[in-house]
Amino acid sequence: MTPRLADARLLVVKIGSALVVGGAPATPRQAWLASIAADIAALRRAGTHLIIVSSGAIALARNALGLTGPRLTLAEKQAAAAIGQIRLAQAWTEALAAQNLTAAQLLLTLEDTEHRRRYLNARETLQTLLRLGAIPVINENDSIATTEIRFGDNDRLAARVAAMLGADQLVLLSDIDGLYTADPKRDPTARHLPEVPVLTPEIDAMGGDPPPGYSSGGMRTKLAAARIATQAGCAMAIAMGRPQNPLAALRDGARCTWFLPGTDSRTARKAWILGSLAPRGSVTVDAGALTALRAGRSLLPAGITQVSGQFSRGDTIAVLAPDGTEIGRGLAAYDAPDATRIAGCRSDAIEAAIGWRGPDELIHRDDLALTQAR
Repeated sequence: MTPRLADARLLVVKIGSALVVGGAPATPRQAWLASIAADIAALRRAGTHLIIVSSGAIALARNALGLTGPRLTLAEKQAAAAIGQIRLAQAWTEALAAQNLTAAQLLLTLEDTEHRRRYLNARETLQTLLRLGAIPVINENDSIATTEIRFGDNDRLAARVAAMLGADQLVLLSDIDGLYTADPKRDPTARHLPEVPVLTPEIDAMGGDPPPGYSSGGMRTKLAAARIATQAGCAMAIAMGRPQNPLAALRDGARCTWFLPGTDSRTARKAWILGSLAPRGSVTVDAGALTALRAGRSLLPAGITQVSGQFSRGDTIAVLAPDGTEIGRGLAAYDAPDATRIAGCRSDAIEAAIGWRGPDELIHRDDLALTQAR
């Protein structure tokens, strides 16, 4: 059944830079922010809790720092984020305060969602804010990011947050009203897809290049977000965000694309494992191990044909089928060098291979999350 916004118990809404920021010099789109704040207030009165994932910090500070070139260095992005984050928080605080709502700011990094303890701490903070009636406004902590400055235009960050909190629905507000079979700006025969029951390779192939301007994500990162969200049991919509009151329009039936949640149930731990964005490495398994994994068993060293990457015990690694297709993710019980030494070994040969007796499994079934059948 197609999801309805009015039915959401917990809703995560991701808003891109191009929706929050406009004009030259770049300033907050105050009328638009006021309209979506009114939408949020209406949903809150109806019993829906909301979390906002908002881009826009870097865009709001570029002109103030004279950073008007097409590309910024990492250090320039960090400096712009340090200034723009204040302006972004102020814009949301004012818009929500006009609806008697309290904004709360939370800045996250990739590691905050990949490291289990930090993940749990962030989840507890968000749960407490929701319980107290606040509206969390989340952005990536760009001012201290030391690798790539973004999760993926905040699309994947929003999906990770939705999975973290067990949200019913995730809405990505965009400059397009959903997924099309091709780019509708280039192909007049492109067909709008109102519903995507399952993410197939054909659907993945519909992702295009990132758009120009403030936005840096595009359909490709939205499809990646859909995979994270739906695997965690969360429905996701891509909807038009440019007009005022976009959530009210979606509630009232505006055209969009809904990605339906997976039907299998997962523990919170396994949802976290499967939603990992940065696996440290991978192992390839043979056909026998693949059958055993799908039957709910642990991954034994005997079924491993290849080990790749530099990972440590406890890191998330990808599990690949013989043809290289990713079939799941799990927490490694051995470091990469030891995993390489025991690959292909029977459990009773592990000690001879590495000089000490470790677990029989490279990944225990409790630490393994398989993707849904596609």
